[in-house]
Amino acid sequence: MIRFFVRILLAVIAISMVMLASCSDDSRPVVHLQGQTMGTTYNVKYIAADGKAVEGLQSQIDARLVDVNKMMSTYDPTSELSRFNQYRYTDNFPVSGDTLLVVNEALRLAKLSGGVLDVTVGPLVNLWGFGPTKRPEKAPSEDDINDIRDYVGYEKLVSTPSGLKKRHPMLYVDLSTIAKGFGVDEVAEILEQYSIENYLVEIGGEMRVKGLRGDESEWLIAIEKPVTTERAIQKVVSIGTNAVATSGDYRNYYEEDGKRYSHLIDPTSGYPISHNLVSVTVVHPSSMTADGLATAFNVMGWEQAIEIAERENLAVFLIRRTEDSFEEYASPEFDKLVTVHN
Repeated sequence: MIRFFVRILLAVIAISMVMLASCSDDSRPVVHLQGQTMGTTYNVKYIAADGKAVEGLQSQIDARLVDVNKMMSTYDPTSELSRFNQYRYTDNFPVSGDTLLVVNEALRLAKLSGGVLDVTVGPLVNLWGFGPTKRPEKAPSEDDINDIRDYVGYEKLVSTPSGLKKRHPMLYVDLSTIAKGFGVDEVAEILEQYSIENYLVEIGGEMRVKGLRGDESEWLIAIEKPVTTERAIQKVVSIGTNAVATSGDYRNYYEEDGKRYSHLIDPTSGYPISHNLVSVTVVHPSSMTADGLATAFNVMGWEQAIEIAERENLAVFLIRRTEDSFEEYASPEFDKLVTVHN
C-alpha cells in the first residue's frame, strides 16, 4: 500500500515575508502587494518614493504574470507550451521570445548539470505518482519506465531562432522547475523600470531582493531545516542584491512497503533519487537560474553538486542527512555573497 505524505514543498521561508504584516516600525513607507499566480501566491514589497505607491503597479504585475502563464503553463490547455506538447510533429513550432528564452536557459542548465535538470522528465514524474494523474497502486516496473524513457530526454528538445522542435513526437515539456523564477525576474524588471531600488519579490518560495527594508536593515531570509516533523530554521542569511531558491525532497514523497520514493526523479535513470542530499539553496543574480540550479543540484547529489558549484563558481549551500544529524556545505562563492546571521 502506498502512503502519501503532505506534498508541499516550501522552498524558502522568508523572515522578511513574515514581517510584512507589520510596517509600524519602518522609517520609510513600505508598499506590500500580493496575489495569486502559477498555482501559488506572490508577494512584492518595495519602498515607496516620497511615501507614494506607484499607481497601477499591481495591475501591471498581474498582467505580466498572466502573460507568463499563457505562455508556459501546463495546466492551461490553450497555453503556448501546452499547444507545443499537444503537437505531434517534429517540424518547427513557433513560440514567443520569452518561452524560447526560458527553454534555452533550461537546456543550458541541462548540459551544465550532466542532464539531471531535464524539462522533459514530466511523464516520468507522472508515472511515479507525483503529477496530476491517478496515484499508482504500486511502484512502476522497469518496463514501464523504459517505455516512457523512449520520449524523455532534453536532447530530444531543440530550440531554433523562432521556435521549438521535437526529435520525438511524444516529447512533453514542463517548465515548472524554472518558470516561477522567470516570473520573479519579470516582476523585478517591472520594479526596476520605475527606478525602485529597494524591494523583495517572491513567488511560491522563489525570491529576489534588492536594497534594504523600510527600517534600512537587510532583507533576512530563513533556510528551512530539512525535517518533516516541524517547521524549523536551519540558517538565517542576507544575500545582497540577488535571488535565492531552495529545493528539497523532505516533504514531497511517499512510501511503499517501507521504501521511500522522492518526488525528484533522476532522468538519467528514470528512478527517484535515493542519496542523502536533502536540501539545496542557490544564490544567483537571476531567479530563473537559481530556480533551475537548485533542482539540478538536489537531483545530482552531494559530491557532484560540490564539484560543479566549485568549478562554475556558483553560490550553493547544501544539507545532507547523516546517521544521526545533518551536515552542511557552503561553496566559496556562497561564503563570498551571503552573510549568515545565526
